[in-house]
Amino acid sequence: MAYAEKTEVPAERSRAEIERTLQRYGAEAFMYGWEVDRAIVRFRANGRHIQFVVPMPDRKDEDFTHYRRGNSTFLRTELQAEKAWEQAVRQRWRALSLCIKAKLEAVEAQISEFEDEFLAHIVLPDGTTAGAWLRPQIHDAYEHGTMPTVLPALGAGS
Repeated sequence: MAYAEKTEVPAERSRAEIERTLQRYGAEAFMYGWEVDRAIVRFRANGRHIQFVVPMPDRKDEDFTHYRRGNSTFLRTELQAEKAWEQAVRQRWRALSLCIKAKLEAVEAQISEFEDEFLAHIVLPDGTTAGAWLRPQIHDAYEHGTMPTVLPALGAGS
């Protein structure tokens, strides 16, 4: 069962809650935007730019256009499909709100450092996130059992 999968809290209220939470914990800037398949939340706090990209559900996905009863699948009405999709969108925004709030509280309670909590979401100078930059390196390290060299052109031990 997904967190908040039955929430009735509108997505707009969750976005506003995220903004208020960020203000409460000292963020210096906040913005959000969306495209058909994703929402983006960006903020600046502790001298770092942070970005969360939240994949949004596809309205045409069978999870919304159809429903199952036993071994049978049935077509939903357009209104039913829209309501199911809106529910999934509300759930994603509630989960993001919880995620950001939990990370900020962990920092506030000195359980963790800001950079550790938000590492994957820190925006690097070229606009990519640390997570996008680091994931392939982690994959290669596990795949080959070696760490990347600091100066790759010089080779190991240089």
